[in-house]
Amino acid sequence: MPTMGALHQGHLDLVKKCVAQADCTVVSIFVNPTQFNNQEDFKKYPSSVKEDLDLLESAGVDYVFLPEVDTMYPSSPVLKLNFGHLETILEGAFRPGHFNGVGVIVSKLFHIIRPDFAFFGQKDLQQVAIIQTLVRDLSFPIEIIVVPTRREEDGLAMSSRNRRLSDLERKTALIIFNSLSVAAKELKEGKEWLVVQEQIIRQFQEQESVKLEYFELVEREAFEIKKQFDPHQKMAICAAAYVGEIRLIDNLIINS
Repeated sequence: MPTMGALHQGHLDLVKKCVAQADCTVVSIFVNPTQFNNQEDFKKYPSSVKEDLDLLESAGVDYVFLPEVDTMYPSSPVLKLNFGHLETILEGAFRPGHFNGVGVIVSKLFHIIRPDFAFFGQKDLQQVAIIQTLVRDLSFPIEIIVVPTRREEDGLAMSSRNRRLSDLERKTALIIFNSLSVAAKELKEGKEWLVVQEQIIRQFQEQESVKLEYFELVEREAFEIKKQFDPHQKMAICAAAYVGEIRLIDNLIINS
C-alpha cells in the first residue's frame, strides 16, 4: 500500500482491508518529489513519521518501507510515461507531469515490494484510473482494490492536506462536499447536468476564499468527461478547489 505519510483514518481503512485479505501487509511511506508541480507544496507536505509508524504497528502492518529520496532516485529519471487522454483532463490538465511522477514511483514500488494486491482510496479517483492503466498495460500481476472515501462527520473527505487548513478554512472547505452532494441529488431528480454545473460554479464564485479549478461529470469506466448524465452508466462528479493556499480534491460516485 503506497502512501506519502501523514496518515489518517482513510489510510487505516486501506490497511484494514489489506490485513483482512493478505497474508502479509506492507505499507510504504515516501513523499515523492517527482509528482509535485508546486515545489512549495512539496516542501510543506505534512510529515509525522513517528505517529505514522505507531498507527501502522497498532493496525497490524507487518512491514513499513520508508526509503530516502536518494534510494528511490539514485539519478534523475529519464523515463516518461504518458497516460493518453487522462493527461489532458482534470488533474492531468491542472497538474502537468503529475501522473508521470505517480506512474514511475508506483512502478518502482511494485517492482521492489512485488505485492499480489494493492489498495488505493476512491478519493483519488483519477489516480485509480492511472494505476489501473499502469497495471494493465505493463502486465503487473497485481489486483487493484479501491476502498471508499473516508469522511469526517461533516462530510469533508479525509486528506493529509487538511492538517494545513486553518479553522476558518476547514469550515469553508465543506463547500466542496456540499456541492457534490447537491449536484448528485439534482441529477437524480432529473436536472440537466450543464444547468447543475453552472449553478455550482456560481456558488463557488461567491466565495472569495475558495478558487474552483474544476467540477466535472465523469463516466468512470473510460474516465471521460460527460456533458449529460446517464443513469445507466457508472458515473461520478469530480472536483478540485483551492481553499486559501491548500488544494483539495474530492468526488462523489452517483451510480455504481
